[in-house]
Amino acid sequence: MKIDGIDKQILLELTNNSRMPILEISRKIGISGAAIHQRLRKLEKSDLISGHHLKLNPKALGYSTLAFIGVYFDKAEKNKEAIKAMKKIPQILECHYTTGNWSVLIKVLCRNNEDLMLLLNKQIQSIEGVSRTETFISLEQQIDRQITIN
Repeated sequence: MKIDGIDKQILLELTNNSRMPILEISRKIGISGAAIHQRLRKLEKSDLISGHHLKLNPKALGYSTLAFIGVYFDKAEKNKEAIKAMKKIPQILECHYTTGNWSVLIKVLCRNNEDLMLLLNKQIQSIEGVSRTETFISLEQQIDRQITIN
């Protein structure tokens, strides 16, 4: 989809503050609120905007251990069922098929290291088709951003 300078300005304002009122964006950019609203609908319909999300602070909710787990499946035909089982585990935030040694790379959020160990031993490694895992605990997130628009 082609976006122009006004679309870029709108997107920049909303990525900086997704709760910014349309009328405030209108004043900053210099076009009507109705025009902003129409452009936002167009951007949403084109799938350029994939949603409006509230971002929770995991630490404020008592979650202090973020980890990435490389999961090895023993047979490719079991991948679909293993992924289906992983979708039922709420601590798994993301799951990606990757190149390299792992079958998938998952991102998990746990209350602490003990909970992570229980998650690994009792839930993830017990899924049929999972042969082993390799875990990397995040010590501190250094960058957290969205893609920028040029």
